[in-house]
Amino acid sequence: MAEPRTRYRAMAGALGAVALTAGAITTGLTLPTASAATWPTPSGTPQAVSKTISVSGTTDGGMKRYYGSGDLGSDNQDEDQGPLFELKDGATLKNVILGAPAADGVHCEGSCTLQNVWWEDVGEDAATFRGTGKTFNVIGGGARKAADKIFQFNGGGTLNISGFAGQDFSTFVRSCGNCSSQYKRTINVSNSEITAPGKVIGGINTNYGDSLTLRGITIVGDSGKKIVPCQKYIGNNTGAEPSKNGSGPDGTSCKYSSSDITYK
Repeated sequence: MAEPRTRYRAMAGALGAVALTAGAITTGLTLPTASAATWPTPSGTPQAVSKTISVSGTTDGGMKRYYGSGDLGSDNQDEDQGPLFELKDGATLKNVILGAPAADGVHCEGSCTLQNVWWEDVGEDAATFRGTGKTFNVIGGGARKAADKIFQFNGGGTLNISGFAGQDFSTFVRSCGNCSSQYKRTINVSNSEITAPGKVIGGINTNYGDSLTLRGITIVGDSGKKIVPCQKYIGNNTGAEPSKNGSGPDGTSCKYSSSDITYK
């Protein structure tokens, strides 16, 4: 049997050949499903990161583990932490493992691709997406131990997540509820495995026209079905705590049906 990192590279390569657009998700495209049961083994010597690594073009980490040190060495929920990696518009980061402490994970300043990226212990957030009118792709990989959010969507545009393993989190993906600049955000999550404990898969702002599409989702360890697939909010740009606005499929904001979610 191939080593874990070889299997995950193969999965990521197969996924990377697919254009992950909203259309692809809604046409029944079959993609490999992530597994939260087996996580990749790091290769080489772990690398301490004391200053944010800027990524332009494509960076392949070769499954090395990176972890924060110095100013990036705290392991808390402070909102002002820097990321370990900052991706410029159009950049790709792949085959990377973020160890602990992970600070604020990865920031995408514009369109980006995260391919086969793994977070062993999420710090503030695993990844934050910025910029307006952009497309962000998360292909394969996984994240666990997120006291708050795994993915934070602050910018505007479309976020596609496929073949991802999310485990032990509060919110899997959240459209920013109180950013000073608000946009319409489209989130597509497909062929991904969600492992309890967890509270919400996707949180969106109905008053800004957000939508969340779920396809091929497997939820593990939630026999009571307490994890909310789609939580709707009334967002704001004042910094106030957003109010809830219902949950469940409606065909407009929360796009999924019972057949799109399997419980194990």
